[in-house]
Amino acid sequence: MRNPQAAVRGLGSGTLALEAIVLLLAIQPIRILGGDLGSWGIGVVVTLAVVAAVLAGSMRRSWAWHAGTVLQVLLLASGLLHWSLAALGLIFGAAWGYATYVRRTILR
Repeated sequence: MRNPQAAVRGLGSGTLALEAIVLLLAIQPIRILGGDLGSWGIGVVVTLAVVAAVLAGSMRRSWAWHAGTVLQVLLLASGLLHWSLAALGLIFGAAWGYATYVRRTILR
């Protein structure tokens, strides 16, 4: 591999970008399926999506990996608003855990 750091950054960035897209696309199905996601809850989901998008572009910074981990915890905690957000938190938490595992393995 020519540039392992760039490859790892791409993995982290791709994971966060996908998370941002899925969060934004999840708003309407949650509302339709009877979720009690009011304007406060929608604001939380949009904020999490924006933070994920900003972090996806900030993967060159050393703090971005730690902030990504905090984002996964916040997404899991947003499951208090609706159970499907907790499910997304588990899915993307596992994906982020795998990305950090790959990062540690490659950058040893």
